[in-house]
Amino acid sequence: MKGSKVQDSVNWSRLRVAVVGGDEREREIAWLAAATGATVRAYGFPWPEDGIKGVERSESAKAALEDVQFALFPIPGMGVDGSLFATETILPDVDLLRVMASDSHIIMGTADEALKQAVETLGIGLHEYESDKELMLLRMPAIVEGVLQLAIDNTERTLHRSNVCVVGYGNIGAMLTRTLVLLGAKVTLAARKAEARADALNAGAEVIHTDELAAIAPHQDILFSTVPARIVVSSVLDKLPQHALVMDLSAPPGGVNLDYATKIGLRAIWARGLGKRAPVTVGASQWKGISERIAAILKSA
Repeated sequence: MKGSKVQDSVNWSRLRVAVVGGDEREREIAWLAAATGATVRAYGFPWPEDGIKGVERSESAKAALEDVQFALFPIPGMGVDGSLFATETILPDVDLLRVMASDSHIIMGTADEALKQAVETLGIGLHEYESDKELMLLRMPAIVEGVLQLAIDNTERTLHRSNVCVVGYGNIGAMLTRTLVLLGAKVTLAARKAEARADALNAGAEVIHTDELAAIAPHQDILFSTVPARIVVSSVLDKLPQHALVMDLSAPPGGVNLDYATKIGLRAIWARGLGKRAPVTVGASQWKGISERIAAILKSA
């Protein structure tokens, strides 16, 4: 197995690792990191009552980061205010990060410009893996299951035979579209690219260009947006029926004007961090990618 070969190439007992921010997935990642023999401190994610074997719970983010060689930040990344996805506000600025060891590294989903500037100032390595398609596909089933669970909990109709619109046909949009079709929903896929529409058509969905969203909105029971750009604007939301559920699955700044949707009486949800529905599965897949990156960083040093 590739992951075991990677771990065998690293002297984990010499490494100091901090897991800062996140949710139940980071709990699994912290446990897996400690299981290698590394020294692991953690802060900023839901802490289990019985603790995590081999992991020290720090009193603050700064205490967790002090003199560590590797900081593991959340899979979902950061909020629009520049804070980490965490149980409290944690701003990864120069003051917080300067306590890390020399020649240290941060591994995370996606960093914003402020964090990129902070690590450049301090000479800290930054390694983002949100664009790693393998890791995205490995956690995709958990995300889609989480989407379906939220939709079921927040509607009074079955997904079967419901009119459902999926906006965007990236990794999430594609798998969600195919799953909804298999569940018997009447799915319309809205995408800009002709090849995306062709693939969705072959999967059994109806297809439109995103410019046509307002025209089909009056007939939709659920609208899922997967695009991190404001495509689902007020002119589209105004035409949705009052019973419609609107779910934004995209990263900040989001693709739906959720405040406006709520104002006009729609049920609106910004569904972030859905991979936590299956934290053991997703955490293990993310640790695979993280451990491979740590091995590559040490090999190139």
